Amino acid sequence: MYLGIDIGSITAKAVLVDDSGQMIASSVSKSGFDHNQAAQTVADDVTQQAAIDMDKINTIVATGYGRNNIPFASRAITEITCHARGALHELPDCRMVVDIGGQDSKVILVGPSGRVIDFCMNDRCAAGTGRFLEVMANSLQIPLDEMGPLAMTADNPASISNVCTVFAESEVISLISAGKKREDIIRGLCRSISERVNSMVTRVGLDQPIAMTGGVALNKGVAMELEQMLGVTINVPSSPQIIGALGAALLAKEEADKNG
Repeated sequence: MYLGIDIGSITAKAVLVDDSGQMIASSVSKSGFDHNQAAQTVADDVTQQAAIDMDKINTIVATGYGRNNIPFASRAITEITCHARGALHELPDCRMVVDIGGQDSKVILVGPSGRVIDFCMNDRCAAGTGRFLEVMANSLQIPLDEMGPLAMTADNPASISNVCTVFAESEVISLISAGKKREDIIRGLCRSISERVNSMVTRVGLDQPIAMTGGVALNKGVAMELEQMLGVTINVPSSPQIIGALGAALLAKEEADKNG
């Protein structure tokens, strides 16, 4: 067994794979303040699902923001590499990965072997990330998971001119006061995120097929806007949140294979 753990800014993820690279179990939990405890929580969850003890795991690879805070990991690998590897496993001919997480967004060009050719990353600002959507969901007084379905029903998307989370929130409040429909505001927010990602895609150069990973990929409104903006199909895995952890687990297996 091989374990991949992805400690993000908001959620901790773990994936367990067997010797054939088949996913055996996965877990998602809140990261919280203590990254080591978060890693232990998801690791315990997947081992319980698989009905094995931790000592049955051959290699553990950590990734994400908290990757260096997991003492029981065999190795730490960047999320860029892990998302590329995980996406390629889910979409074997994948050539570009769009990953939008809690606090950053990434566009990664992937070679045929899964090697990272180039990437562009926004980790300096919360605009266009999961945190951005959380703030807006609070302003609109709706659960985060309802934003995608509501965006799909919009017929007159609002124009959101600010990319800064703070200023965009003020703009949303003004649109609410002006009587703008909630679904139209949400669709405008999805478009704003897509425009930011589109500029990152332009910097590295569009290639396809494209896989979209990270928690924001669960928002169908963002995926739809990005498809329309890029003029290509966006492939969203069934569990986009765990792709980084999956990649880490697969890299753990490959490292063990290489070392005999």
